Amino acid sequence: MKVVYFTHSLASCWNHGNAHFLRGVLRELVHAGHQVAVYEPAGSWSLENLLKDAGEAGLAAYRDAYPELSSTTYAPNADLEGLVDGADLVVVHEWNEPWLVAEAGRIRRSGGRFRLLFHDTHHRAVSDPNAIRAFDLDGYDGVLAFGETLAEVYRSWGWGQHVFVWHEAADVRLFHPPAVETQREGLVWIGNWGDGERTEELERFLFRPAQESGLPLDIHGVRYPEEALATLARYDVRYRGWLPNAAAPAVFARHLATVHVPRRFYVDMLPGIPTIRVFEALACGIPLVSAPWSDSEHLFTPGKDFLVARDGAEMTRCLRALAADAALRQAFAERGLSTILARHTCAHRMHELLGFAARLGADVAPSTASVRLETAS
Repeated sequence: MKVVYFTHSLASCWNHGNAHFLRGVLRELVHAGHQVAVYEPAGSWSLENLLKDAGEAGLAAYRDAYPELSSTTYAPNADLEGLVDGADLVVVHEWNEPWLVAEAGRIRRSGGRFRLLFHDTHHRAVSDPNAIRAFDLDGYDGVLAFGETLAEVYRSWGWGQHVFVWHEAADVRLFHPPAVETQREGLVWIGNWGDGERTEELERFLFRPAQESGLPLDIHGVRYPEEALATLARYDVRYRGWLPNAAAPAVFARHLATVHVPRRFYVDMLPGIPTIRVFEALACGIPLVSAPWSDSEHLFTPGKDFLVARDGAEMTRCLRALAADAALRQAFAERGLSTILARHTCAHRMHELLGFAARLGADVAPSTASVRLETAS
């Protein structure tokens, strides 16, 4: 099968969490013998910010970790019919421009032999529904939604059985426990400050409990304004700046535990959708303590795969317990990793995608030979 994927960026994970999952799934497709082509717009803001932040060196971790992957940039006047020529499945991510979304649908309506899916991995369908409904999805065969509650939104818009729930997952070729354990200390949190969606929650479930438990806290991420940095300084948090996602396993391996603090939209309006960091952290065998969220789709077993703290005081108690008890840390690390390997790897999601495509009538047989992704221009 030939798969064509239009993404905001494959090369850059700077404030672009979808790149994590996309890289893992595409690599699995390549290793399974499928032909894959990835296209991203020239001058994508994620890549531009990465280069501004870290220069070309900022791409080294991705390139070293994913030698199978590359992408081709396209201009606004690109010939999309040429880009999708020979495809069996075309997937368009919701971070793309409206013109590209509409043009892909037009090509499909005009006789394109591929199957066409729209991939939504964001909360805009509930936080800013007009922004999503402005996309022209006429001609699309279906929607990939990264959670059941998001899928329900699309069903209410008339997509019915053509909505497929496709959760994110861990790329366990990269995210796994270290081969050799070394000294671990303190806490780590990898995440972006964003737009104030969880400012109070971060202080209540992360900064203050870390300080009260006496555990040093390292934070990696971007988009931290001056007021955010001042808050980190007040709690003696060590801000480390941007971290390439491919370097995250090594960072997890140096710390005792990590914390999950979901954004408000995923607590209040899109329950059941964890962020990619939950999958990745558990895959690395690091104990995780989560602020409250509803695992309504039973992806995990809260309390066994990870600890859950109902408030800040309980978060402090959980962190102290983990710091004091190596056996407790090991038990949660092993159980969380076991659940990832059993249910939530990018290989699992690859097989799900092939199943969705087959239900739509696509030919999902592997290509005669595995080929590398097209070389970036």
